[in-house]
Amino acid sequence: MTMLTIGKHAPVLPLPGTEQPWMRCNDARQLTTTVPREYVHRSSLAEVFLTGCERTGQDTFTLTGQWPRAHTFFTSADGTGHDPVQAGETVRQVGLYLCHAVYGVPLGHNVLLWSLDFTTRPEHLRIGRGPSDLTMNALCTDFGWKGNRFSGYLSVDIHRNGELAARGTARFSCVAPATYRRLRGDRGRLALTRPLPRRTPVPAHTTGRLLPFDVVLAPTDHPGRWQLNPDLDHPILFEHANDHHPGMVLVEAARQAASALHTTTTFTPAAIATEFHHYAELDAPCWIDATLTTPGHVTITGHQENRTIFHSTVTSTTT
Repeated sequence: MTMLTIGKHAPVLPLPGTEQPWMRCNDARQLTTTVPREYVHRSSLAEVFLTGCERTGQDTFTLTGQWPRAHTFFTSADGTGHDPVQAGETVRQVGLYLCHAVYGVPLGHNVLLWSLDFTTRPEHLRIGRGPSDLTMNALCTDFGWKGNRFSGYLSVDIHRNGELAARGTARFSCVAPATYRRLRGDRGRLALTRPLPRRTPVPAHTTGRLLPFDVVLAPTDHPGRWQLNPDLDHPILFEHANDHHPGMVLVEAARQAASALHTTTTFTPAAIATEFHHYAELDAPCWIDATLTTPGHVTITGHQENRTIFHSTVTSTTT
């Protein structure tokens, strides 16, 4: 048998029944992997939902991704579907990836999220026999630097099995660490040292969640009002250290409040549109108020220290 050698290393045998050698890992360039976790601001590779990107125009891109079948958080309470909020997290990751990998925003910059909107088609969120492979089309509008701040508006279509499963937009800006420290002042540093203790959450089933650990709301004496009170050790919501409640925690609070407002019907979110106005601090109560505007539409407002922190509209199917 003819032996094939690779440089000065040990010989490599051909594959059984062929004359082709085993592929070295350095040659396996077409195998699927995630994008670098640092590009999407994740600590765990398991939380990276993007696998590739190809530029198709000046500011247009086709990306690939994958949602796992059994995510510990982004799965419906009955285990049969992907959570709609996972679409919002995927849009967020697309924006971060393009900023860092394509438009040159340094990895150390902080992202200020001003809005995040997403609409899903529940019939295309059903979990199948394998992981959900995604194809995404992204359009970047007004992506660029203004002084030392990078900003832009992103729109993303998420397709699964050739069908549109979700659509989302995000508006954001990126600032250097020194600028972020000036914006936060002492508040960010102090909040990490004296966060509010977690109170007993509302029952999980009222929020559309299965586990109390995943509930981000604590009860109050006022109907339609809750206190934002997530577990700061939650491996998904606080996947890495933050000096404030992340935007996705506020989105989750909006979804859970909309569900909790419906005491006699099942509320299944299909779309959430959110505008962020101020940081939600860790060391002061943040109140979440929900109002049913029309059937299937709930308005959520977050207040803290006499300021409006965020505003959401949650749209759903009800049964």
